[in-house]
Amino acid sequence: MKETKICIIGGGSRLWAIEFFRDVTGNKEIHGTINLYDIDYQAAVNNVAVAERTFALNDDKGHFSVHACGEIGEALDGCDLVIISIEPGATECRYGDLVIPEKYGVLESVGDTTGPGGIMRARRAIPLFLGFAKEIEKHCPAAWVINYTNPMTLCTAALFRGFPGIKALGCCHEVFHTQTFIAKLVASWFKVPVPDRRDIKIDITGVNHFTWVTHATWKGIDLMPRLKAYAADDSLYSDHTAQAIQRLKEEKWFDHDYLIALTLLRDFGAMGAAGDRHLAEFLPWFLTSDRELNSYGVIRTPYSWRVRTAEEKRTKVFKDEELLAKPTDEEGVDIMMSLMGERTLDTNINRPNEGQISFLPKGRIVESNGCISANSIRPVVSSDPPLAVRNMIRQVSDVQQMTLDAVTESDDGLLFEAFISDPLVNIGRREARKMFDEMLVASAIKY
Repeated sequence: MKETKICIIGGGSRLWAIEFFRDVTGNKEIHGTINLYDIDYQAAVNNVAVAERTFALNDDKGHFSVHACGEIGEALDGCDLVIISIEPGATECRYGDLVIPEKYGVLESVGDTTGPGGIMRARRAIPLFLGFAKEIEKHCPAAWVINYTNPMTLCTAALFRGFPGIKALGCCHEVFHTQTFIAKLVASWFKVPVPDRRDIKIDITGVNHFTWVTHATWKGIDLMPRLKAYAADDSLYSDHTAQAIQRLKEEKWFDHDYLIALTLLRDFGAMGAAGDRHLAEFLPWFLTSDRELNSYGVIRTPYSWRVRTAEEKRTKVFKDEELLAKPTDEEGVDIMMSLMGERTLDTNINRPNEGQISFLPKGRIVESNGCISANSIRPVVSSDPPLAVRNMIRQVSDVQQMTLDAVTESDDGLLFEAFISDPLVNIGRREARKMFDEMLVASAIKY
């Protein structure tokens, strides 16, 4: 394979960039250059050293040369692949996203995709992504772009708004975890070892973090009757508050039991295909109180923990064992290899709607399955979910479209329309306006 030139925007990241270094290690089919660009130049410089250690520890020195770049144009020039994984603004911006809504009685379990926190995070992120798109158009218009940043839908939409000809997709691992959950059920039902999650074939539809499974198979066996029977068992929904309290004590913010995903399957005939903490934010009846949310075993990720861990990541010194290559569920390298013609990959993708989701307008960023091959991404047409699910997804997508238009046009009036239309803003209009105005100031971008 020809030499590959890769740019990581957010190259100072102590998570995604490090994951990529480990995943690309040992892949003898590709070689070349990795440019790291970050608004914090020193963080990118520090990650050059981490990359070199990673390659050395995995006996892969010389495979890639890694460079920190002080200017984005320098980092992008002539690249074949661009990976974007950033935090839009300082972590402290999230005070406005998370703490202020709580003051008004609006609870958020994550606050980075939907609800008032997701909208304000989008207000910070969209201008950055419009700028990235223009730089990519200027310096590497033929490059493929993989976005990992939330809000996934709106960040990816901003790339296409800024450069309509961009070759981009959003990549999210929530669907992978859902496949893994179903794989464990398959092992129990059929008395077999837990299958690889890729052997669980699912038909998905929706928008990122509000994605739904309409069909599922394993080795050609239809799993939906079994899943529906499983979800119909009332004993499954015993009060999980004790588990939630234990998770709170152990700071296991991301652990859950798919009870919300299964509740949706029981009530609406399609299964949520994201983690419970994400699904809950699209459906306000799960977030009426911490007590209600905790009864499903789910806890909210607090602002204080985010600030603390952000500082810990900035100062982290990696141990050798943390840099050793190991199998992961991430698909960034697999996507890159497929786009370069080395293989074909069927996976979930976030891309403009070309008709793969029938009930949403064309051009909206949607999440469906897709086939990735040499310089090509072909969306797979999704089955329609039940009418109630379609209605919920349409409302979310409409709010996202209003948010994109409002931020692009710097129209805070339209942004408030999006804000008060979001299902999670379930308070009085006067209080919602006060919260909105307060969040505009507290959530504004700063570093």
